[in-house]
Amino acid sequence: MNSLDWAVLIGYFGVMVAIGIWSHKRVDNVSDFFTAGGKMPWWLSGISHHMSGYSAVMFTGYAGIAYTYGVTSFVTWSFPIALGIAIGSKLFAPRINRLRSRLHVASPLEYLKNRYDLKTQQALAWSGMLLKIVDVGAKWAAIATLLSVFTGISLNQGILITGAITAVYCTIGGLWADALTELGQFIIQLLAGVSMFVAVVLKLNDKGISFFGAWDEPALQGHGKPLVGPYGTVFLLAFLFIKLFEYNGGMLNQAQRYMATASPREAERSARLSAALWLIWPVVLFFPMWMSPLLVHAQKPDGSDSYGLMTEQLLPHGLLGLVIVGFFSHTMAMCSSDANAIAAVFTRDVAPVLSSRARTWDSRSGLIAARVTTVVFLGLSMAVATQVNSPAFKDIITVVIKWVAGLMGPIAIPMMLGLLRPFRRSGPTAALTSWSMGLLAFWLVNYPINWNVDGGVPLEYQVSIPLAVSLTLYILIGFLKPEDTAERLVIIEKVNTDGDSAAAIPTPADPMDDAVRMAKD
Repeated sequence: MNSLDWAVLIGYFGVMVAIGIWSHKRVDNVSDFFTAGGKMPWWLSGISHHMSGYSAVMFTGYAGIAYTYGVTSFVTWSFPIALGIAIGSKLFAPRINRLRSRLHVASPLEYLKNRYDLKTQQALAWSGMLLKIVDVGAKWAAIATLLSVFTGISLNQGILITGAITAVYCTIGGLWADALTELGQFIIQLLAGVSMFVAVVLKLNDKGISFFGAWDEPALQGHGKPLVGPYGTVFLLAFLFIKLFEYNGGMLNQAQRYMATASPREAERSARLSAALWLIWPVVLFFPMWMSPLLVHAQKPDGSDSYGLMTEQLLPHGLLGLVIVGFFSHTMAMCSSDANAIAAVFTRDVAPVLSSRARTWDSRSGLIAARVTTVVFLGLSMAVATQVNSPAFKDIITVVIKWVAGLMGPIAIPMMLGLLRPFRRSGPTAALTSWSMGLLAFWLVNYPINWNVDGGVPLEYQVSIPLAVSLTLYILIGFLKPEDTAERLVIIEKVNTDGDSAAAIPTPADPMDDAVRMAKD
């Protein structure tokens, strides 16, 4: 990097802070801070939803997968996300919007206290917050790794710089600041991604390699196969289910985008836009990574430095700074949205249980608590980021794929499926059992069993078994021990219907009736 690249980077940081300061004027209460008061346009919500799903892990961990295996990086990552969001646009987006518009909540988990009970809400809240700290820590480590490649500063210095800038704008501006900076980050990403795409095509032409003929090069042998290595059919199917839950609200920050729109219809349109972007745009971003074995030799065994090395070699100064800004924009978009989501969960769901004073917070006190919680969460995640490459966490991509994907199902299944009528019989027993047994399954398959299996448990089973255990138990226990009380059925109907003319509330199930019905069938 030279002075021009640094000017681009510093200018970007300045704009992000300015947006945060401007957004501060739009935040008068907790609802504005966490859900933009339900006033966000669907197109801004959709772009924000899309951008908040990225991070610099794409340019490190997934760049390594693209360098090693090729197009499977798209087939088993962004394609399942696009499909999952498209399904969720009908299944989850309108219902999550009604959490705000009909139940008047500001946190995606706030409704769980009435849908299940307080214990279930607290279990999901605490486990979700802890998982997010680890997840965001991996994101900080990813961007700091890239920053060290370009500038030579240490990992911890990179974490401190990116975390501090993010803390400023997302703490003072709330969800409005997140969404508006993500719009700017999307534009930057567009310019940077197209620049890198063109640079790679021109470099291949200089080497006498055509756009389509590149796949016939020996260095890319097997890179055109959609499912290779540890990323097989089971992994793809598991990831589809995981992303269906995760990117439609299971990781909380995407749920806020649906809640921020004016109506269920607007939330659905927002989700459709995000799904379309996930299907199309990653192809442009991934193409240079797929071609990277023809242009650079990665220094790290997992190839996670390949994209950074290629960027340094191919782009002139100024454009190099723009691409580096693109790296930052991805990570800061995701981490700021996560911080806002976790602050919502803590101030709305956890703090009132821990402190009687929190139950009587006025608008000003609640807003101060939200901002303080945001800063604390970012600080904790930055502390975790310094340990990502330690033996406990291993490398960045391990944290993101194994920990986040493996633990997502047990946390998200009670939250997401609890919105749907077909699962109305599943109550607190089903929710807590599926959650706890899913976490236990994750620990068993990733550690004791993995240690005692020759070669270890394949990655596809490490991430799929916890999900399968949670899903099975949630449905089975709901059938065997229905807990669909009248109060819980009212909650479900409110998130499934608009206006006061809700459909007739179903009668709570009787276990004896179920047994008779089964005998007749």
